[in-house]
Amino acid sequence: MTVLDTARTSVEDAQPAKSPRAGRPVALRTVLPPLGALVVMIALWQLVIVAFDIPGYMLPSPMTMVDTVLHEADSILTPTWVTLRESVLGFVLAGVVGVSSALVMGRWRLMERSLYPYLILLQTIPIVAIAPLFVVWLGPGMATNTMVAAMIALFPVAANTLQGLKSVDRNLVQLYSMAGAPARVQLLFLRLPGALPEILTGLRVAAGASVIGAIVGEFVAGVGGGAGGLGYVITESAVQLRTPQLFLAVFGASVVSLLLFAVVVGAERLLLGKWHESALPTDE
Repeated sequence: MTVLDTARTSVEDAQPAKSPRAGRPVALRTVLPPLGALVVMIALWQLVIVAFDIPGYMLPSPMTMVDTVLHEADSILTPTWVTLRESVLGFVLAGVVGVSSALVMGRWRLMERSLYPYLILLQTIPIVAIAPLFVVWLGPGMATNTMVAAMIALFPVAANTLQGLKSVDRNLVQLYSMAGAPARVQLLFLRLPGALPEILTGLRVAAGASVIGAIVGEFVAGVGGGAGGLGYVITESAVQLRTPQLFLAVFGASVVSLLLFAVVVGAERLLLGKWHESALPTDE
């Protein structure tokens, strides 16, 4: 055996063995676990109904839900679209106001001491208690529901953005200062890009919170302009004991949340996918 063959054998022996899952397609590894969990949950759902003889008005069976989706899905599309518009508007409003207020507080410490306590106060106010005020000020309908959605989603965006702005490496801040960069340049070109992971984390939380806020607004504001959202459908179905329709409306609200969440995840991959550890692919 030559020296070259010996070296080649040593290198091959030193390479780690491939995982048996390494050859599986990424899509398969991504889809199979949640699909398997869904099958198990549906089976348990049916088992609980049969074992405890639960009536349909309390907990509909999976087959009843399939029949409801096939025959009454059209009736839920318009309310879902209404809630989606309110949630998106509230989410965008909360994102713009939250990031802007955090930039102001990150730039001037006096503004942080002045505004941050009120952000905390805004988070502690029960939304059900203040939503009727929006009805008085703005009237029932989309404007009220959008404001309630933005109010719930504002704090996580502002708080996470401010924390990200304050968590930038001090050595980089000192380097910018030594180079003579003014504070606004440090804020926009150092702190803001460095805070992107925290900003996107806040937007992830706000994606679900905005949908919750829109539905809470619909609970209070009712039907505005003759177009009720999922919150109105949930209230009406609960009063009439139409449990399958109630489950379908809740499923529609989950779909809206997932859509907003998927948008944030897509933005995260676009902005962080090539440089931040949280967005880089991991080997299983």
